[in-house]
Amino acid sequence: MRVLKPTTAAAAVMLAAISLAACSSSGRSGPAKDQTPVDRSNWPAATPASGLVKGLELPLEAYMSSYADQVTVDTALRTLQTRCMAEYGLTVDLPRPGVNPPPHSNAMSIEARYGITDRPRAEKYGYGLPKELTRSTEPVDKGLSGVEVEVLTGRTKPEFLPPEGAEGGGSYFTGADSEPARAEYQGKKLHEGGCAGWSKRQLKLNESDAGHVSQLASASLSESRSRKPVKKAITDWSACMKKQGRSAADPYRAMEQGYANGDGATEDAIELALDDIDCKERTRLIEVWFKEESAIQKRLIKENKHQLAAVKTRMSEVLAAAKAVK
Repeated sequence: MRVLKPTTAAAAVMLAAISLAACSSSGRSGPAKDQTPVDRSNWPAATPASGLVKGLELPLEAYMSSYADQVTVDTALRTLQTRCMAEYGLTVDLPRPGVNPPPHSNAMSIEARYGITDRPRAEKYGYGLPKELTRSTEPVDKGLSGVEVEVLTGRTKPEFLPPEGAEGGGSYFTGADSEPARAEYQGKKLHEGGCAGWSKRQLKLNESDAGHVSQLASASLSESRSRKPVKKAITDWSACMKKQGRSAADPYRAMEQGYANGDGATEDAIELALDDIDCKERTRLIEVWFKEESAIQKRLIKENKHQLAAVKTRMSEVLAAAKAVK
């Protein structure tokens, strides 16, 4: 399988998002003292309900957990981790899954896969996002003590946490200066990978499954860009943009331009985003690209049918195990 190298930074960001979103898609927040029900009003729909990708779902999405299912799994993990920590005499209030939803339901990120697609949102935010959909990228609260971090993760608390906005920013799991945790605490041996690792084993969570599916999705996006119909549609889109006084070789470069002078929501960025969407409509870019990538993904599913069947089975088993945690 040949994976084409992204030609722009925006494309690279998109491919990275596809891969990374599989790692944790329910969002993170600081320790929540509030026990009110999680507000689901900002949760992303399983299938886009508006914009140029309304109702569209790529074939590989059948092998990705929806945001709602991921929250169910993460909630079970939180419950198990809290109980595990209590066995060491530690009372912690870990982040509540679902509080800070991401902008997309799963790692496919179809709403932004081919660039900006939602006109009403573009009219308000340009290439940016509403604040309530950016909180999932904020770092976790750094309030856990050193020993709590060790028991939770099986690693020491990093002296330096990556800054907000960096990959893995603020996470206890990503410090470069982290060391293996102590062997035991309060006379009780620490679990391999801490309570977090133990909780995943209780649900028989196979994290490599999501990575495998995301790799296939990255490959299909890269390959689809070289298809003649897509190349023509992008060329037509670029010509349309030129008529609007814009210069962009592809939608990813337009996205780069939108963020060039701020957060993507400047007056010029909003106008650029609207021109971008208008030209996508006129050239049927999304329709063409989606059709070509769907065909590629169907082929990849056939080529990886046994592995993907196993992934789907394990997904169902993990979800059932999560629902059984009370």
